[in-house]
Amino acid sequence: MRGVYSFFGLAADGLPIIGIFALAALVMALLRWPYAAVFFLLLTTFCVQFFRDPERVAPDAPGLAVSPADGRVVRLGRAPDPLTGEMKDVVCIFMNVFNVHVNRTPVAGTIERIKYFPGKFFNADLDKASVDNERNVVVVKDASGDSFTVVQIAGLIARRIVCRAAPGDAFLRGERFGMIKFGSRVDVYLPHGYHQSVTMDQKVLAGQTVIAEKTP
Repeated sequence: MRGVYSFFGLAADGLPIIGIFALAALVMALLRWPYAAVFFLLLTTFCVQFFRDPERVAPDAPGLAVSPADGRVVRLGRAPDPLTGEMKDVVCIFMNVFNVHVNRTPVAGTIERIKYFPGKFFNADLDKASVDNERNVVVVKDASGDSFTVVQIAGLIARRIVCRAAPGDAFLRGERFGMIKFGSRVDVYLPHGYHQSVTMDQKVLAGQTVIAEKTP
């Protein structure tokens, strides 16, 4: 199944979890266990806000790369591409539990490669999370042949990376391709010719905020 699907503004991957907690709250209420009912109701409410998936409109100008995640920019600079080892500019975005966790493609293009790395679960805000944590690497090649390496990184709380893309799939800029459940990070390694257009600690929106531009 390609892409992440949304129902009534919620990511489909979260519906089973929301349903289980909502059912538990109802059962506790019917059994007249008010504290347990309130507990599961609060969990249901938390999951509803966590799995929200608002619509986003990506900019359509050429030569732009948009953020693959909601969150805060925690690192800018250069680092080796996790697949090729080539030094590239990188933009790292940390998502806390209150951010939207659906991930979107930074550019329109075709999925060239996907590789999963098992790992640890350090706080995703730390630099070592990029090389030590569980992560999933997705390479997107645009129509001009530029490749963007997007890395989904599990965090301290996150334990499940969802990727609904497969090699050969074509995506639009800002289209949903996956998510990371409960706190995480996404790194984007830029091809040569693109420069970062965000600043440290800047808050970004997936599929909407421009994080890099192609040099004229």
